[in-house]
Amino acid sequence: MSLGKHSARTQLILIALILVLGAYWVGARYGPRQAEKVEAGRSVGPAEGLPASSLGAQKQISEHDHNVALTEDESINVRIYKAASPAVANILTKATEYDFFMDPVPVEGAGSGFIIDPRGYILTNYHVVAGAQTMEVVLGDQTHYPAKFIGADQRNDVALIKIDPKGKQLAALTLGDSSTLQVGQKVLAIGDPFGFQSTLTTGVVSALGRTVQTSQTTFIDEAIQTDASINRGNSGGPLINTHGEVIGINSAIFTPSGTTAGIGFAIPINSAKLIASDLMSGGKIRRAYLGVQTVPVGGWLAEALDLPVQEGLLVETATKGGPAAAAGIHGGNRVAQAGMQKIIIGGDVIVALDGQKVGNRFDIDVVLNRKRPGDSVVVTVYRGANKMDLPVKLGEREGND
Repeated sequence: MSLGKHSARTQLILIALILVLGAYWVGARYGPRQAEKVEAGRSVGPAEGLPASSLGAQKQISEHDHNVALTEDESINVRIYKAASPAVANILTKATEYDFFMDPVPVEGAGSGFIIDPRGYILTNYHVVAGAQTMEVVLGDQTHYPAKFIGADQRNDVALIKIDPKGKQLAALTLGDSSTLQVGQKVLAIGDPFGFQSTLTTGVVSALGRTVQTSQTTFIDEAIQTDASINRGNSGGPLINTHGEVIGINSAIFTPSGTTAGIGFAIPINSAKLIASDLMSGGKIRRAYLGVQTVPVGGWLAEALDLPVQEGLLVETATKGGPAAAAGIHGGNRVAQAGMQKIIIGGDVIVALDGQKVGNRFDIDVVLNRKRPGDSVVVTVYRGANKMDLPVKLGEREGND
């Protein structure tokens, strides 16, 4: 009896041992492989138990997650950049200057521009290409082209250059309407700041309608102010709206420190379109012409000449046969000494053009910059104590200065 019980107990122990060894063998056979696959980051294929349909679903989910990762605003940025960047040009210039000892010194420069016509016409700033002896254009696809100078409007800092695409279909940017801009609109700038090609920055229109004087004779009329980052090398590049249209040419920054301070200025594209049209059709700028030589008067000079106003422009001469003379504006008739200079006095004093006050030659240039040859302007003058408005049909000034 005891023997039988012992035999039964032995059988139970053997069965339990077999089950334990079997479980161990199964774990040793399959467990490590699965663990290795998890650690290695590999997916399990269909032959290892995962249906092909599940793989396809996983791929679709992954692609979907990639697309929805972009916000609506980011999608706009990406779309515009992809469409516009191929037409943005990096303009490399070379010139020769001379040092104190009159030895030649090679000078290299760089700026931006953008294609406005598939034939290879590129708009940029005049200061980007001024004085260049050779120019090379590098497009977004890294193709290089020699470029030639077509013409420029120095006053408005706009230039037109051209490359020969040699049968290649060039992408050209669409030019928008800068007169419809509103403060707060989103804008994007693409250019080559510090040589970093095809750099995108974004911002908003910060202000409109400012006249920004960039030198004694140049200015940006009705400038577009933006907080989109603009640095050296961005000059000449496009300022683009959310429809992918160019609404300005990035031109200048307010920079107390030498780098961007969040205040940049762009030339309105409506002004640049007129300039480009003139240069593409005739090679020169059609500039409105008044035909007067003036001297600013104010303060002590106005009192010394016993003028009826404290600020204005005294007409020394009205060009014979010119628009002003034809409209009846009078020049001076005698010479007087004013401090260290002689001036011709006795002529009309211009105080406004189209109702806009003028006190120096720059003020006249700003008003005339918005006019075309053949347009009319109302010139407000004092003749003695009499104030009068004289309509003047503007002529065309020769040259591009």
